[in-house]
Amino acid sequence: MNTRDLEYLVAVAEELHFGRAAERCHASQPALSGQLRKLEDRLGVQVFERNKRSVRLTDVGREIVERARTVLFHVDALERVAAASRDPFAGHCTLGMPPTIGPFLTPLLLPALRHYVPDLQLDLVEDFTDNLEKQLAAGELDMAILATSPTQAILLETVLYEEPFWVALPSGHPLTEQETVDVEKIEPRELLLLSDGHCLRDQIYEVCKLNRDSASGEGAPRTQKTSLSTILSLVGSGHGVTLVPAMSLGDAWVTDAGIAVRAEQSGTAGRTVRLTFRREYPRMTLVEKIADIIAGIVPNTVHPVRR
Repeated sequence: MNTRDLEYLVAVAEELHFGRAAERCHASQPALSGQLRKLEDRLGVQVFERNKRSVRLTDVGREIVERARTVLFHVDALERVAAASRDPFAGHCTLGMPPTIGPFLTPLLLPALRHYVPDLQLDLVEDFTDNLEKQLAAGELDMAILATSPTQAILLETVLYEEPFWVALPSGHPLTEQETVDVEKIEPRELLLLSDGHCLRDQIYEVCKLNRDSASGEGAPRTQKTSLSTILSLVGSGHGVTLVPAMSLGDAWVTDAGIAVRAEQSGTAGRTVRLTFRREYPRMTLVEKIADIIAGIVPNTVHPVRR
């Protein structure tokens, strides 16, 4: 038995199709099928039920596949430990970010990474915070840049920067007459929010001291399935008010004649952005390097912790 056999096993279990699994593993279908037959013979059990129309896992097959995934995870970790000892700044790295961070940080981060760690091959993943945390814990991500502390004990964090929230208003809104805005003076029915699942939504509820029934009420458009850019377009056309993270102030929407931006009055509304990783992640030198790079590139609208 070798790791290649286990890769074949997991691929068939996930694809439930020998042809697609062979293509995914860059193997011929006869070779893949033959190896799995040998594996079943060695184990003395049937992992897959096969017929001309379908493939399904047997009960014992499900347990075997889960253990195969665990073995492959640890083999991958072994290889990463070895690679990190050779050159911690080379090789592959998968980095996750939620959609309220990625569009604003990525354009600054990628050129800096190319300059400081040119041999690093970066894959970016954008998803909701909860999904990113699950992928991180499962080993599907190496790191994630999040605006909430991790909830799983297997994960650790290093704080990158403190990011204030600013208030985006339609031009001509009464609150634009003030240099700073008290967020508690914003009419709840005017407030435009992202959908459930966005941590920014929950943070805005908290800083505005709102309950979920009071915001986005009668008179405001429903924004349950929109992006931050769409919400800002609605602000520009006079349909409501929102809070935006300071990093977004460098984006093109700021020049929109229909939007006015004001600082939040108390100076306390904002979020803490951190780099999150697994407790046993072997490339801590790379974690520290990426954290330092981010601290050096963020604009002066945020407050880096590491400088």
